[in-house]
Formats: sequence, C-alpha cells, structure tokens
Amino acid sequence: MTRSRFLTDILGTIFERRYSAMAASDKRPIEEMCGALLTSTGEVSGLKLASAILARYGRLAEDQKQSFFRYLTEELDVDTEAIEACARAYGETRTPEHLEQLTRASEPRRQELLRRLNQVPGATPQLVAMRLDLLECLPQHPAFGRTDLDFVHLFSSWFNRGFLVLRRIDWDTPANILEKIIQYEAVHAIDDWDDLRRRIEPDDRHCFAYFHPVMPDEPLIFVEVALSKGVPQSVQQVLAEDREHLAETQADTAVFYSISNCQRGLSGISFGNSLIKQVVEDLSRDLPHLKSFVTLSPVPGFARWLGMLRNKQGDEDAGDILDAAVLAAKTGELAALDDFGAELRYRAAHYLVDEKRQDGLPFDPVARFHLGNGALVHDVHAKADISVNGLEQSCGVMVNYLYDLARVEQNHEEFTDNRTVVQSRGIQSLLRGGLPERKPRKAVTG
Repeated sequence: MTRSRFLTDILGTIFERRYSAMAASDKRPIEEMCGALLTSTGEVSGLKLASAILARYGRLAEDQKQSFFRYLTEELDVDTEAIEACARAYGETRTPEHLEQLTRASEPRRQELLRRLNQVPGATPQLVAMRLDLLECLPQHPAFGRTDLDFVHLFSSWFNRGFLVLRRIDWDTPANILEKIIQYEAVHAIDDWDDLRRRIEPDDRHCFAYFHPVMPDEPLIFVEVALSKGVPQSVQQVLAEDREHLAETQADTAVFYSISNCQRGLSGISFGNSLIKQVVEDLSRDLPHLKSFVTLSPVPGFARWLGMLRNKQGDEDAGDILDAAVLAAKTGELAALDDFGAELRYRAAHYLVDEKRQDGLPFDPVARFHLGNGALVHDVHAKADISVNGLEQSCGVMVNYLYDLARVEQNHEEFTDNRTVVQSRGIQSLLRGGLPERKPRKAVTG
C-alpha cells in the first residue's frame, strides 16, 4: 500500500506540474471549458483540459459551485424530445443501431463529462469531494438530485466490489492510515493512540478496511471485530482498558462492534454488506474454531421512537424511560435506568421486529442494514452502551444481529421478498411475554 501511494504521488505530481500552467492560464468560464471538453477529440488535449477544469473547480467559491451544479443539472440534462423520437424509432425497428441511438439519447451529457474528468490521474478522489459539495447543496437545491443520480450511477461502477481491496488494519499499518481510522470512527469514538492500539494490536482484536486502488491511503469503510468467549452484553465490556486478553484459539465468537463509512462523498454506495460477508468468510477460513458471528449494534432510532410514543400517543411510561436516559447522560448516574431493564429489552425487541415504515421495512436504519444483509435479531441488552451518545440515541440499548452462515441467504430473501424480520427463539419468547408490569416508583427528576 505504501508503494502504491508512492507511485501515485509521483504520477500525480508529474501530471500536476505539466498541466498546472494551462490550468492557471485558461481564463474561460468553467462552463465553457466543460463544453470544450465534451467536444474534444484529442486524448492529450482532453487530459489537459480536464485537469484545468478540476483545478478551476477547486478554486470556486461556494456560490460559484452552486452555479456549476446548476449548469450540470440544466444544461447537460437529457433532451426529452430526442428520447421520444429515438424510442419511437426503436419501437418500430428493434435494430441495434436504433437501440444505440436511444441509449445515447437517454444518458445525460454530464455523465460523459464526469467520465472524461475521471481520466485525469488522481481525479477520482476529487470527484468524490465534488459530490460531497453537491450533497451539501441538495437541501436548498433539490433539483440538483438529478445530477446526483449520475454521480451515484458512475460511482457504483467505479467502486464496485471487484475493484475493492480488503486489508487488515494493525499496528504496522502506516500512521497516516491509522490517523484516518481514528478520525473516521463513527460509532464508538477512539480517544487517542493508546485507545486505537487496544483495538487493533491484541490477538483477540481485528480491524478490516476496504480500499480502492486509486485511493490507496483512504479507507472507504472499516469494521472492528472482537474475538470473545460467548456474546458480550455491553460495548464497555468489549472496550474495557483492563479487560483480560484472549488467545485466538480460546475464542468461539467474533463480534462486529463497529462499522464506519469513511467517505461522505460516497454515501449511498453500499460497501458494508460485502465487507461483513467477506470478513466472516475470511475469519471462518483462518479461525475454523469460531462458531458464532454476531454484531453488537446500536439502536439509533430507539429514543426517537420512544419520544414519538410519549408525544403522539400519550405513553408516559415511554417518557419515563427517556427521562431516565437523559438524566443518566447528563449526570453519569445510571441508577435511574435500573428499574427499566426488562421493559427496555421488551420495547427494543418490539421496535426492531414489529415497528415498520409504510414500505414495510423496520424503522431502525441499522436493523435495515443487517437484516437486509441476511442476519437475524438474536438478542437485546439494556445498559449495554452507557456513553452519552449511546444513552441519548438508544437509551443505552444494544442489539446482537447473528450471521448464521447456513441461513444468511434464506434470511436475506425472506427479508427482501416478504419484509420478514427473522428472529431468535429468545426474541420470540421475549415478545410473547408482553410488556412487563412496572413496579410503582417515583418520577424521575433531574
């Protein structure tokens, strides 16, 4: 990976120096430069012009970027009349020639512009950054979503699974990449280098990341894995500084306790499903004594759902749980949650299994991801994440999703085709028992 970075830097520097003069001297508006690139027929002149456009874009102010995206959206859109004419012609003849004309007419010209820009060495990460700028404009300019569809279409091809490289992240990984693992961790913050070392150096801790050859120093997504005996019931148990280290041969369970997407400009491009499946396959091969593969996942929509129950349905019991979680997050005093353990587990299981959106999918985004990946809801735990973020988002609840290798494909099909949330017998039993009766208690204050 270091060698790849070295070669990339050399090529990028040579190209940058060669064409930087042109980028600075071309005074045409960027829209005019794009039009010229789309009609360019020379390979070398096209590369020079594409390099100049990317350099110019990098110097644009925010309002100028919005004007550029407006140009992409409106001026480089499809010609609907041409599509209709080509569709009629193809409908009458069904010839390959008319199909080609229809295909060309149906593709916005901005796709070809992005392809030509991407021919510049080092352009791909610049285009990823460009898309991030576009995403930040979307709330104020929803029409730009038409352009975003083309970014997603192209990125889905450029970053498909066949191009990705799985690397293990360990203490010998180059420091610049380790710094980015600290920076990009999105679930359980890494406090410092010592904290990172505890997560990747011991034999019972693993971290894997996907990379793309054109972005060799930029992880796209990574997952942290703990090897354990049995299924841990809290993330504090997994991340404890004074925990007893376990030899790989003593472990029977692999716990995926954090998965983080790194490139916001690639949001909507799915890497997580193939990452987990490949890591499960690799660990199964290298450590055949592992019997279970589970997650220890947050339930980020749970507190919001409880708030909806209180505010829209008048469920004061749900409000009591929220108040206790807020108090615990503010003060660090967890005693307020002690009386709600059984109720939290039941409500969380009900939320994950039974509460659905209009399209029949679960409310919770993490649930949708793992269930769509073929996992099943295995267990739920109260006071499993007592960090401020864990208490505020999930009231401290975490869930195990089980990846049963013999049933992953079947579970995936049941969820995709029938919206079936596959669950363990333990979860089924928990739900059959109904909402636990609450003991009389004083109101939570703080």
